[in-house]
Amino acid sequence: MRDGVIRRFTLEVNEPQLTSAITYVSVSPSHPTSEVSKKITNVAGVETIYETTGPFDIATVIKGSNIAEVNKSVEEIRRIDGVLNTNTSIILRTIR
Repeated sequence: MRDGVIRRFTLEVNEPQLTSAITYVSVSPSHPTSEVSKKITNVAGVETIYETTGPFDIATVIKGSNIAEVNKSVEEIRRIDGVLNTNTSIILRTIR
């Protein structure tokens, strides 16, 4: 502080540890992917939804306070009409 003016201020906050996962979703050809994606937006814990190319039609990022909470979100996605199967990977560490 010089001349009574604060030039820079930084606040560091400890974020609670969250469990994160990426869930890949295969959609039935008889259901539009966009409709399934829209239904996934209503699932608690889903942070981000990507429509993708490749072996899966949708990739989601899910966050929860623990693995059981993440699994609850995955189970809800599996019950959506048009979802054929899912493949989930727990994120161990975020580098960037």
